[in-house]
Parts: sequence; structure tokens; C-alpha cells
Amino acid sequence: MKDLSLHPCFNEGAKHKYARVHLPVAPKCNIQCNYCNRRFDCCNESRPGVTSSVLLPFQASLYFKDLKQKLENLSVVGIAGPGDPFANPNETLTTIELIAKEFPDMIFCLSSNGLDLAPHIDRIARLNVSHVTITINSLNIETLAKIYSWIRYGNKYYKGSGAAQLLLNKQLFCIRKLKEKGIIVKINTVVIPGINDQDIEELARKVAEMGADTMNCIPMYPTAGTAFENIEEPSREMMSRIRTQISKYIKPMKHCARCRADAAGLLGQDNTAAMDMVKQYSTLAVDKGGYKPYVAAATSNGHLVDLHIGEAEELSIYEKTKNGYRFIEKRKTPVSGDCSNKWIELCNSVLTDCQAILVSGSGKKPTSTLQSNGIRVIQMKGLIDTGLDTVYNQRPLIPIYKAGPFVCGATCHGDQKGCG
Repeated sequence: MKDLSLHPCFNEGAKHKYARVHLPVAPKCNIQCNYCNRRFDCCNESRPGVTSSVLLPFQASLYFKDLKQKLENLSVVGIAGPGDPFANPNETLTTIELIAKEFPDMIFCLSSNGLDLAPHIDRIARLNVSHVTITINSLNIETLAKIYSWIRYGNKYYKGSGAAQLLLNKQLFCIRKLKEKGIIVKINTVVIPGINDQDIEELARKVAEMGADTMNCIPMYPTAGTAFENIEEPSREMMSRIRTQISKYIKPMKHCARCRADAAGLLGQDNTAAMDMVKQYSTLAVDKGGYKPYVAAATSNGHLVDLHIGEAEELSIYEKTKNGYRFIEKRKTPVSGDCSNKWIELCNSVLTDCQAILVSGSGKKPTSTLQSNGIRVIQMKGLIDTGLDTVYNQRPLIPIYKAGPFVCGATCHGDQKGCG
């Protein structure tokens, strides 16, 4: 039987005793908030939308089991990004299923914008997810149109008041549906001075009437590279006033830590070693059995790993011998075309005897395809021998050799024919 009082985010009395972990398995997002800048390779910021790496479900499950041994007081598994869990429903729900099989007493918690949540609520309930957070920033359509640059629903993009109305309708519907299933609902609201600060009391009254359990008002912190980067964060006085206003209708949450998408540990005391664990598990490939002696490298000169996976027209193949590393041959990569077929062909015809590939960058599609076929993807920049040491001798990459933020090169074409 789950003890829901052990959730440190929903029970302030538990925050110094029980830990939570956020699993970064949801990279895609279906809306663009004007205060949000998602970063998938960030270790220096503490805010939603950033993570050290993105995990596949099987990687997240193995990471969790490892972390649980190190943090015996771990009571909550959360998924909150770095995108939206229900823009990535298969990854999100598969991760919960894998962990729930072995750890049925864990508390499961999801945080979403609510746009694509509704079709999955029945399954969420069957998986015994007990807590769901929906971010709702106003009931005013004009206000919402200022906050969201666009939303993507189905295969169509919406902007302006049409996007705002569609999103709000979906969010309010989900509150009722979740409460029908007995799920605890928290409303997150980002307080944006001059934009929505006058709307929040009315929002609190409405969501309380609909059955929401608590409301968390989060101060917007200006984030570089966003439309709202020049708006000042709300003052303490403004936040205090708003929390007093909403307390007339709903229980306010007062100890939010604005967690990263890969946060782990006690609230306000994140376990920094967990970030390194996330990075390590993000390179893990499915064990397909059988020994694979070789490692491939995307290189233009035979010395440095300097090509993205979609740029490499050929790969250099290496093996480890008793006298060091030996170059075997060069192999042509499949001609650019349909992304899915290209990466499957790469696995089945080029890398059948390779346990890993060294690249300077790789998109989500090729990375997940290769890892699912038992091939580790090591993203790095620097000497090939350094990458080979990582694979053959289990030496961690020092920061200077780790690949920076992934940006497609001149011959890559993003989701079309390059790194996908």
C-alpha cells in the first residue's frame, strides 16, 4: 500500500526526510511558452526544462534501480520533461510501467501542460499514478495568447486566441477527468508581472471549484533566449500577495524547488552525482547478446571525432588489441533518405559487429534506434583514442571532451535527412 504522505513536494513535513527523482524521458514539447528555453545538456541551471541528458525508458528504469540503492529514502518517481510527458506518451508511460513492476509502492507523479493529457488518463489511473500537475497560467484568452507562441495539437499548429482557447479547454477538461479517477491534482501557475498577475485569483477560484487539490504559484525567472527574457521576476511582495489571494479558495504550495527535469535527492539539496549517472545511463545500449569487437568513429581526418552522425558519409572502424587500438577499415554509411530506414540500415548493414559509435552529435531518432539495437552512442569531441578508452576501458569522458549543445552541421538537415 502506497503511503502518499511520503511525497516531499505535496507534504512539507516530508521534504527533509524523503527524496524524489525526476526521470528525463520526455524531450519533445507540444507548446512554446514565451518564458521557457529547454536545454537537454545543461548541468549549471536549476529550473524546469533543463537536464544533463535524455533517457530512453529502459535506461531510466536501470538508472532508477541504481539510484534507489544509493538513496534508500527515495519515495517518488516524477516525469516532468524536459518537454511535456504527453508529447512523449509512449516514453512516459512505458517508463512508469517498467518501474512499477519492480517497485509497486513507489509514488508516481506527472507534470504536464494538459494539452495531450486527456487520452491517457485512464491508463494513468491503471498504473496507479497518484499525483498529476497541470500548468495553467490564466483563464483569460487574451492573456494566454501573450504567453504561448504556438501550440501543436495533432498534426496542426495553432497561434493566438485559437491556440489559447484550445489549450485552456483541454486543461479544464483534464482537471475533472483526473478527479473522477481519484487522482490528486496540483495546478502550477507561472507568475509573469504585467502579463497574468491580475488573473491568478480568479484562476484559483475556478480550479478549486473543479476539485483541484492545491495550487503552486511559481515566480517567472527571466531566461535568456526567450520572448520574456526582459521581464523582471515578480517581487517577494507580489508573490506573497498572490499566495494570500489564492489561499481564500485553495491550499497554496509554498515550498516548490523549481526542479530540473533530472532532479534527484531531497528538495533543495539535489544530488549532483545523479547528473553524472544520468549521462552514463544515457549512453547505455540494449544488450543484444554476442560479442561485438569493434567501435565506429565519425571522423573527417582519422584522428578526431568531429562529425555528426548525419554528416558522416563513411565511418572508421577500430578494434582493441594487446598493443593498443588498431584501425580496421572505412565503411560507407547509407545514403540520406527516409530517416527511420537510414538508421535501421546503418545498424543492420554497417554496424553489425560494432558495440559503439563515436560522434560529435546525434539526434534523438538515430540515438534511440542505435541504442535499441545494442549500439552505444558516445557524443564527444576530441581524439578518437579518448573515445575508445571510454568504450573499451570504461574511462569516463572528462568535460573537455564531452560534446557541447547539439546543433546540426552544414550537411545535416535536422528531422528531414540528417541527424533526425
